[in-house]
Amino acid sequence: QWVYNILEKKAEADRIVHENPDPSNGFVLVPDLKWNQNQLEDLYLIALVQRRDIKSLRDLTAEHLPLLRNVLQEGKEAIAKRFGVPGSQLRLYLHYQPSYQHLHVHCTALGYDAPGSSVERAHLLADVIDNLAMDSMYYQKRALTFPLRADEPLFKKFQEAGKV
Repeated sequence: QWVYNILEKKAEADRIVHENPDPSNGFVLVPDLKWNQNQLEDLYLIALVQRRDIKSLRDLTAEHLPLLRNVLQEGKEAIAKRFGVPGSQLRLYLHYQPSYQHLHVHCTALGYDAPGSSVERAHLLADVIDNLAMDSMYYQKRALTFPLRADEPLFKKFQEAGKV
């Protein structure tokens, strides 16, 4: 609901850095709650896509390339304009598994070691775009490994199934 409240401007409307309202290829760019917005060294924003039918990386196909390219290009431009950080100094990525089931892209300063930005969980947006351009069903076919903490419910389900 938090995501929908932002998209509908029922919450955090004053925090929106950039908005593209297009229902297919649009997104809203907001500072992550972990970032105090004072230090550019730990710059951290989230791009929330307008579409509600894409839950995670697994749902993406070549049909979504215009959306993903838009987030990459327009997101970098908006951050450069607002914060003066060039695109070459940004890391844009998606988590798998995501912390919530609505497609979003993390945008961080390249030098910032953000939680979840390591290779086990983060998939660079540029790589996702390239993979889908080569194979529309890439993320439906590919085995995706990801870390789980021992206290996570999904980990317990893997244990119960004898997969750990």
